[in-house]
Amino acid sequence: MQGVQAITARMAAIEQAIATVGAARTPPPTTSVATPSATGTAFAAALAAEVAGTERTTGAAPTGTLPAVDGFTPEQVGNAAAVVAAGRGMGLSLRDQAIGVMTAIGESSLRVVDHGDAAGPDSRGLFQQRDNGAWGTYAERMDPTASAQSFFRALQRVDGRDTMAPTLVAHAVQRNADPQHYARSWDAAVGLVARLTGTTPAQVAG
Repeated sequence: MQGVQAITARMAAIEQAIATVGAARTPPPTTSVATPSATGTAFAAALAAEVAGTERTTGAAPTGTLPAVDGFTPEQVGNAAAVVAAGRGMGLSLRDQAIGVMTAIGESSLRVVDHGDAAGPDSRGLFQQRDNGAWGTYAERMDPTASAQSFFRALQRVDGRDTMAPTLVAHAVQRNADPQHYARSWDAAVGLVARLTGTTPAQVAG
């Protein structure tokens, strides 16, 4: 229990560091090409500093770095870590955090993309959020932490989500054409969240 409390306190400090970085950064103009790794890199640096004091008891990332995860680049792991931190900061469960990571994998392969698709040409960011007023400004949709917070605020309004299949929870938020679209990314998301939080896949999925 003390370990969990320590992690929670440290993650709060990380979120403050992210907020400071975000406040100092000038929002990109709508015509620019995004730099997807910028926030992930800032988060990785903050997380590495905080994790150093907890890794022995939690199994979290080694000192000075985020964990290497097969099949994912450091940029993707950093973006997943930002999603996890956003969910934790809002008091959400590990399962909810994994649903956020799963959704970002399904929407953007955990990259901050500056383009949409045929179904949503105005979609942007980790979660491919539309420019319809529901998901914030362009800068917020392109920011891993802010876009994750927007996703989680919508997720909190999904009644009965703890008993729903993860892909259906994501679908209730995203309204993807295929309700099963995210199912293929669930196991990878669970593994990522387990590595980032020093827990087991069973704890995350439970």
